[in-house]
Amino acid sequence: MTDDEKSELIKLRKINQALMSRVERSADQQSNAYSLFQTAITLEEQVRRRTAELSSTLVDLERSNIQLSTAKEAAENANFSKTRFLAAASHDVLQPLNAALLLMSTLSSVQTGTEGNRLCQQVEHSLETMDTLLRNLLYMSRLDAGDVRPQWQTVSLDTLFESIASDFQPIAQVRNLELRVRRTGLSVWSDPTMLRRTIQNIVANALRYTKHGGALLTAGKRGQEVLVRIADTGIGIDEDRYKDIFIEFKRCGQARGDIDGSSAGLGLGLAIVERMVNTLGVTLTLNSRLNHGSCFSLKLPYKETPAETPTAEVAYRHQDKMGGAKLANAKVLVIENDEAALQALDALLTQWGCNLKLATSTQETLTALNNEPRWEPDLIIADLHLNDNERGTSIIRIVRQLTGRRIPAIVVTADPSERLWKMAEQGRLEVMQKPAKPAQLRALMMHLRSREYELSA
Repeated sequence: MTDDEKSELIKLRKINQALMSRVERSADQQSNAYSLFQTAITLEEQVRRRTAELSSTLVDLERSNIQLSTAKEAAENANFSKTRFLAAASHDVLQPLNAALLLMSTLSSVQTGTEGNRLCQQVEHSLETMDTLLRNLLYMSRLDAGDVRPQWQTVSLDTLFESIASDFQPIAQVRNLELRVRRTGLSVWSDPTMLRRTIQNIVANALRYTKHGGALLTAGKRGQEVLVRIADTGIGIDEDRYKDIFIEFKRCGQARGDIDGSSAGLGLGLAIVERMVNTLGVTLTLNSRLNHGSCFSLKLPYKETPAETPTAEVAYRHQDKMGGAKLANAKVLVIENDEAALQALDALLTQWGCNLKLATSTQETLTALNNEPRWEPDLIIADLHLNDNERGTSIIRIVRQLTGRRIPAIVVTADPSERLWKMAEQGRLEVMQKPAKPAQLRALMMHLRSREYELSA
């Protein structure tokens, strides 16, 4: 073989090797592409399956959320309906109790025997306990239903503290406890009724769970806030049970009433306190040590103290203590649609020597006044809610227009509205909540009669 032939053969071999290498690479690329294609198909199937599973899960979750939302809404509506019903029914619930308390007062005053007086006192005590329980339950329902709205104004803490001390000093003395109140000269911006009830419930709780020592009611200014503190030397409570004392009917310890035989707590006082501080937007804190005592603190917005003026409540309490004006022969127009309550008021006021006209509606009121033109009432006592959607306030306005006099009037109701409280603040009438306590009713009537004497003098 010649050199040229050998060279040509080597060249052909190289070309063949290059071609074979190219073919092999092409085959490998095709194999890899096919593998990638198969992998892509598998992944796409997995993604599709997982997407379907996720979509199904999301649909189930959305369906469950809808069911939970529907159930939650139904529960909230049922609870709201319950609280609204109790709030609206407060007048009818307390009406028979109001009549019973008035009748018991009349019955007690005519008892001459020791046994009769003892039984009357027991019945009165039971009625007052029932009154407290119903009032608390109805008030809690009104708070839950959002029917109670704060009436914001400047509240003197000294006046408030003295009023609370006056109410609780006799209880503290009977239990050999000391209730101390420190004057501070401070005022706060709050609702006076709700704030009084809040502090009152805490003080009652302090005395109820204190065996030795007593309680202290004080306040101090910190910047633009006032810290009201109610401290006691009572049985105290463990920190891990702080929340339990705000649960309805939950009593974390032995109350003083269990020990001395007096009335023990009903387990609603602090539950109401929690609702009221939430309504007022007040910060409530508790510090307590077992067997050493507790301290409740209320953080309230500070307000400049205005010029002090006596309230109607203080005035008629003073009149009652001093004797005040006589009720004998006082002409009183009583407007009440409940027959039992009307008869109870008739018996009670007649016993006090009042000259009465009784009515249940506007028409009966006008008939009673027209039948005896010379008889003009010195005082009007009217229920707020009457039959056929009539209101005692409307009849009071009509009688005042007929007589041309702004006759003193007391509106008795279990459910005073915001508008009614505003009318009372404007001096247009007095408000007394049912069930009306006879002593309080008599004191208020004497105060109004005394004021009439002063104006006519």
